[in-house]
Amino acid sequence: MKKGINIWSFPAGMSIEESIELAKDAGFDGIELSLNETGQLSLESTTEEVRAIRQFADNTGIELSSLASGLYWDYPPTSENEQVSAKAFDVARKQLEHAAALGVDSVLIVPGAVGVDFIPNAPVVPYDRAYDNALAFFTKLAKEAEAVKVAVGIENVWNKFLLSPLEMRGFIDAVGSEYVGSYFDVGNVVYSGYPEHWISILNKRIKKVHFKDYRRQAGGLHGFVDLLAGDVDYPVVIQALEAIGYNDYVTAEMIPPYTHHTKQIVYNTSAAMDAILGRTDR
Repeated sequence: MKKGINIWSFPAGMSIEESIELAKDAGFDGIELSLNETGQLSLESTTEEVRAIRQFADNTGIELSSLASGLYWDYPPTSENEQVSAKAFDVARKQLEHAAALGVDSVLIVPGAVGVDFIPNAPVVPYDRAYDNALAFFTKLAKEAEAVKVAVGIENVWNKFLLSPLEMRGFIDAVGSEYVGSYFDVGNVVYSGYPEHWISILNKRIKKVHFKDYRRQAGGLHGFVDLLAGDVDYPVVIQALEAIGYNDYVTAEMIPPYTHHTKQIVYNTSAAMDAILGRTDR
């Protein structure tokens, strides 16, 4: 497995180039970038600007592992508002287009939500309607993904939706495309289950993996802690990933950032991942 880190783990305001250089210095094999509404890598970026980022990464000697986006919290595919769901599809299409320009093989997409506790006044969508809306969205998006040969990874998040590995598996199978699978987040399921169960059940449907850790006793968003400081049984998680033949990126998504010496979380995370992946002899 290859060791990556998500750009959300870096200090606020740090440029993509600075983040790439820091990830390289900390010993990561790759970095996962994010599509934003505006800014350096955004809905407004040209293909030439996106390719320049890829060239900078190549020159630095680090891979671009995948392309995430937080925009689906604002534009959920589950939305009952046609304008919102149409915007979500436009975002996803642009994300796939930029991913192809970056030369990455997958994108992370949040499938929407039934409800979101940590977003004030987030609309609540009836579960059956959310399911139908999301299924229609990803079935349509599969054709876009196939056209550019970039896989869509549906992330399991705190959205009161697709709550079990059985349901996630069934949803992916209902879409019925090899270009739509799971972007499995290890830490996000700890509050209600066991990551190793999800891994064995989702199996080859897993396109990419996020590493986080979570302490159940803390609860809520306060439960997210540094890797190896929580309740994730990482030796068992690695065994489960090896059992399904997963050998792609495991990408750290570290939240919350440190209050002081904010770059240090990148180095600490790299060292923890070396231990998890058995690279401590390097």
